[in-house]
Amino acid sequence: MSSIVNFIKRISVAAWIGIAVAVAAAVVMFIYLSRPKPKTAELPVVATMPVHKQDVSIYSEFAGRIRAQQFVEVRARVEGYLQRMNFREGSYVDKGDLLFIIDPTVYRANLEKARANLEKARALAQKTERDLNRIRPLFAQNAASQLDLDNAVAAYESAKAEVSVAEADLKQASQTLSYTQVTAPTSGYISETGADIGALVGPGAKSLLATIVKSDTVRIDFSMTAIDYLRSKERNVNLGHDDEHRGWNPYVTVTLADGSVYPHRGLLDFASPQVDPKTGTFSVRAEMPNPERELLPGEFTKVKLLMDVRTDAIEIPSKALVVEKGGAFVYVVLPDSFVEKRFVETGPESGNEVIIERGLSSGEKIVAEGYHKLRHGMKVRPVPSDSIK
Repeated sequence: MSSIVNFIKRISVAAWIGIAVAVAAAVVMFIYLSRPKPKTAELPVVATMPVHKQDVSIYSEFAGRIRAQQFVEVRARVEGYLQRMNFREGSYVDKGDLLFIIDPTVYRANLEKARANLEKARALAQKTERDLNRIRPLFAQNAASQLDLDNAVAAYESAKAEVSVAEADLKQASQTLSYTQVTAPTSGYISETGADIGALVGPGAKSLLATIVKSDTVRIDFSMTAIDYLRSKERNVNLGHDDEHRGWNPYVTVTLADGSVYPHRGLLDFASPQVDPKTGTFSVRAEMPNPERELLPGEFTKVKLLMDVRTDAIEIPSKALVVEKGGAFVYVVLPDSFVEKRFVETGPESGNEVIIERGLSSGEKIVAEGYHKLRHGMKVRPVPSDSIK
């Protein structure tokens, strides 16, 4: 009986040992299976863009001021009281339109007087001519002296001269009378008036009646530095002159008050031949159409001047270019997704773009974003730059 009990005890101990071993194995297996798996290295994601050749326009920006093509002062040429005004301020007038009437009473009387003096002079000239015609045959018959003939000739010549003077006086009086009707010397908008109805106007300080602004074409004035001038010469731009041998000419665009770009372009028509010693700049002017009067004379604006057009040029974003002491470089993504650190030669900048003179070929891909942790020869995961928001 005791042997049976001992046998059972031995079986129980073995069972418990087996169970313990199984539990231990399960725990080890659980720990093994739940351990963190080693991470595989992820490739850096970079935004890429292809480069290609294209015609690139290069601009320079300046601060400019708009002024009217013509700013004409309308002035009184005769003295008198302003009788009538035939327009409203701010209205458009055509050349030759009647603007003001100055009291013509005195000048009309002067015209009548001049006309009467002319008639009087002509009558006297006719009388002296008849007297001369009577004297000549008498002188031929020795019935009149040489003195009588000379006096008759002198009287006739003097009378003819008086007629010429009277004709000139009549013409002048007529012209002066016409000055009482003040007409528009050019087409444009009346910007302001300088006299009221009933005011005494006349030549001198009292002569300004109104101003006419012709702004369907405006002029843009701005200044360039000597460096800008040298750059324009390097690009074969002769400011203020057209070049028949070039497919483009330097034009300007301006920005409106709301920040939008004005749709019309202007051409340079003048560049000062000398530099202002006080500012170190020289004046440049462009003419620009203004059919809708969106550009107001006197306002300031931002001027963009076309300085050059590069044909078949490679242009990349400035943010894709890395500049260091050794030079400027970009990362080129090779077909096998490895990157190459390539030094390039840069050209002119235009806005946020820069021209690459040497170092890149059309069709290659460069890293546009995400290059900060790159190294030469590193493999990357390229994605198109337009797919990254």
